[in-house]
Amino acid sequence: PPRKDGSICPEVLYAAKKCGVTKILLAGGAQAVAAMAYGTKTVPKVDKICGPGNQFVTCAKMLLQNSGDAMVAIDMPAGPSEQLCIADETSNPAFVVSDLLSQAEHGLDSQVVAVVLPGFDMDKMKDELVKQMNALPRKNIAEVAISKSLVIKADTVEEALHFSNEYAPEHLCIPSETPDIYIRGIVNAGSVFLGPYTPESVGDYASGTNHSLPTYGYARMYGGVSLDTFVKYITMQKLSKQGIQNVGPHVEVLAETEELQAHKNAVTIRLQSLKK
Repeated sequence: PPRKDGSICPEVLYAAKKCGVTKILLAGGAQAVAAMAYGTKTVPKVDKICGPGNQFVTCAKMLLQNSGDAMVAIDMPAGPSEQLCIADETSNPAFVVSDLLSQAEHGLDSQVVAVVLPGFDMDKMKDELVKQMNALPRKNIAEVAISKSLVIKADTVEEALHFSNEYAPEHLCIPSETPDIYIRGIVNAGSVFLGPYTPESVGDYASGTNHSLPTYGYARMYGGVSLDTFVKYITMQKLSKQGIQNVGPHVEVLAETEELQAHKNAVTIRLQSLKK
């Protein structure tokens, strides 16, 4: 979307040029998603829409991917932002709070969850929350998001990971001094940030991963945006005479099992031609 004066953010222009982008749409929100999906006099139609957004952008993407008129694909449902942080006795409460607030400041509908294990200093966490919240320029937004967020106490690492996998967070932060003990148990998460010196912010800007990630539990079936998102695979096959003779009989059996006679005939007619 454009800035308030209608211009394009120069940093976006620079990044777009570096990536070889040739067209930029000065629009944002669900209306921009619709324009790209259907095409207009000034907006060329696209085949796939990628990127995160608020609840309205995400809803628009999901509706349009099921529209026979739009015929457009999406990367995944991505937004509003969310984070789950697992904190144990080795976790620095200031680090934990900073991670949670880094997502809470995104929007009023963001959600953050802290799953705390025995030994974590909850009192220090409460003090840090007040201290860091009051220093934020986007305090009013973060406060609303925090009011809809929660802290969950877990007795064991296994219990914490079970909840995390059920929640399937967009961002999973584990600012523990021993993060490796958690890795094998992680099944569902958009992106994982391991150790005390790996804040979620580095994933947004510098660590090399993409920050367009599945939200609202969709990390159960989607991964984040990657180079694969922009690749379309086409398979090709070519059989020789010997090749069809090798696999053909097996295809005939399978086709007949599925009662697809025309499938079987397409093989049989070729096998018979080779016997002449």
